[in-house]
Amino acid sequence: MAAPGQETTESAPESTPLKRAIGPKLLLLFVIGDILGTGIYATTGKVAGKVGGALWAPFLIGFVVALLTAASYVELVGKYPRAAGAALYTQKAFKVPFLTFIVAFLVMCSGLSSASAAARAFGGDYFAEFASVPTIVVALIFILALAALNYRGVSESVKANIVFTTIELTGLLVILGIGAYAIFTGAGEPARLTEFDAGDGQGLLLALLGSTALGFFAFVGFEDSVNMAEETKDPARNFPRAIFLGVAITGTVYVLVGVVSSLLVDYKVLEGSSGPLLEVVKAGGVAFPPMLFAAIALFAVSNSALINMMMASRLTYGMANERILPRIFSKVDPRRQTPVAGIVFVTILAIGLISTGEIEGLGDTTAFLLLIVFTIVNVAVLVLRKDTVEHGHFRAPTWMPVLGALFSLILASPLADREADVYIRAGVLLLIGIFLWLINRLIIGKRQDDIDATNLTKS
Repeated sequence: MAAPGQETTESAPESTPLKRAIGPKLLLLFVIGDILGTGIYATTGKVAGKVGGALWAPFLIGFVVALLTAASYVELVGKYPRAAGAALYTQKAFKVPFLTFIVAFLVMCSGLSSASAAARAFGGDYFAEFASVPTIVVALIFILALAALNYRGVSESVKANIVFTTIELTGLLVILGIGAYAIFTGAGEPARLTEFDAGDGQGLLLALLGSTALGFFAFVGFEDSVNMAEETKDPARNFPRAIFLGVAITGTVYVLVGVVSSLLVDYKVLEGSSGPLLEVVKAGGVAFPPMLFAAIALFAVSNSALINMMMASRLTYGMANERILPRIFSKVDPRRQTPVAGIVFVTILAIGLISTGEIEGLGDTTAFLLLIVFTIVNVAVLVLRKDTVEHGHFRAPTWMPVLGALFSLILASPLADREADVYIRAGVLLLIGIFLWLINRLIIGKRQDDIDATNLTKS
C-alpha cells in the first residue's frame, strides 16, 4: 500500500479532480453549519440529565477542548492540504498503515453515526409538530434525499448549507432572544444555573465528565471541514480563520443557549424531550409559534446530516486515493465532479446505522469515536513538527496539542460514564473496520502478485 504522499506505479483509473469551489466565506459558513445542528437542538436535554441545572458548564468545557484540538487541525491542514484529513496526518506521523486505516474508518463512522443521530432527531418531537410518522421511515427517506443533494455537487451542497446555517442560527438567536426577554421581565429560575445534580450517587467531577463527553457531540464538525481541503481555495490561508472563528462563534452560542434553557425549563423536563429547545420556546412567555421553531430545528438537523454525509463521502474518496480503500471508491462522476462511489457507499452504511440506536446513543458514539481520533491527531501534530514544508502555515503553541490530547483521552475514558451500548456499537464498528482492512490487503496482495507475474513474464 502506498503511503500518503508517495507516488505509485499503478495508474489511477480516474483522473477527474475535485472542483475548488469553496472560498473563505463559504468555508466559515460550512464550519459553523457543521458544528451547529443536531447536538444543540436534540441532545441538550440529555446533557442536562447528566449534570442538572448547570447545563452551561459542560458546553463551556467542551468549547475549551474543541478549541485546543482545532489548533492541531488548523496546523495540519495548512501543512498538508489534502482530503484525507486525520488519516493522512496519522500515516505521516506514525507510518503504520493499519493505524491509519483504523483512524480513517473511525472518522468516517463518526460522521455516519452523527448523520444517523440527525436522521433520528428529524423524526422526533420536532417532526411530531407536523405529522405522526414512524421515526425509522422518516429517517430513511431523509438520508436518501441528502444523498441525492450530495451527488448534485459540492457547490449545490455548500449553497444549501448556507441556507440551512442561516436558518439554524436564526433558531438559536430566537432562543437567546427569549432568554433576554425572560431576564428583562424577571421570569425563570436563576438559582437553577448553579445546581449540579449528578444522580446515581456520582460526584461532581464524574458528572461533569459524563455530561461534557455527551455535550461534546455538539462541537464535533470542525474536523469535517479538513476533508474539503481539495475543494477549498487557498486552504493554508483560509482554514485558520474559518475554524477558529467558527468554533468561537458556536461555543459562545452554546453556552448562552445552555444558560437560557436551564433558566426557563427544569432540567428533568429537558431530559425527557427529543426536542428540548421547543420546550424552551413554549416556556419563554413569547408569542413565537412552536411549529415555526420546529421547522427551524428540522432545517438544523438536516444541515448536520448533509455535511456529515459530505464529509464521509469525501473521506472515502481520500482513503481510496491513498490506497487505504480499494480504488473503486475514488471514482468521480465526470459530469458532476463528485465522488459518486463514496456517496453510494456511505449512504448504505448510514441506512444500516439508523437502526442501531436512539439519538443519545448515536450522539455519544460519535463523540467517543472522535475523542479517540482527536487524541491521536493531537499527538501527531507534535510528532510532525520535525517534518517541514516549503509553504507557510499556522503553527499551534505546543501546550495546545499537549492539553488537547490529555483532555480528549480523559473524555474518551470510562470516567465519562457512558452507557454500555456506546462501547458495543464502537466495538462492532471497529471489527467491521478490521474486516475491511483484511479484505483490502488481500486485494492489494493479489494485484501485486499479478504485477510481479507480468514483469517476470516480460523479463
